[in-house]
Amino acid sequence: MATSNQTKGYKHMRSILLATACLGLMAGTALAAGDAAKGEKAAKVCMACHSVTDKTNKVGPYLLGVVDRPVATAEGYAYSDAMKAFAATGAKWDEATLMKYLENPKALVPGNKMSFAGVKKEEDRINLIAFLKTKM
Repeated sequence: MATSNQTKGYKHMRSILLATACLGLMAGTALAAGDAAKGEKAAKVCMACHSVTDKTNKVGPYLLGVVDRPVATAEGYAYSDAMKAFAATGAKWDEATLMKYLENPKALVPGNKMSFAGVKKEEDRINLIAFLKTKM
């Protein structure tokens, strides 16, 4: 049977663990929020093939409203069979999927049309997504 001091110690330990977990979640949330201004700079390389200002397709589909949009649904764009197959899984461009895709497009969707190798720095991807979220 636990003594009163042991019970207090367990409660204190549990409080510390809970507080640590909450701080970790808050830090992750702050990081996930990103910096849209920095993301706009990172997006300049994307603008050679994509539009974020309107629903005009270029070499790649427009990115206006891409965050949380179902995959392969930009009106009027001719998607690769690989991207259509990925879309058939019910995938959507949520933040987690964008993070993976932007890091290495060919790894997430082998056979897709995008020739860009990816955005290697996690911070740049987070900022880029923050920028795209302003383009709804």
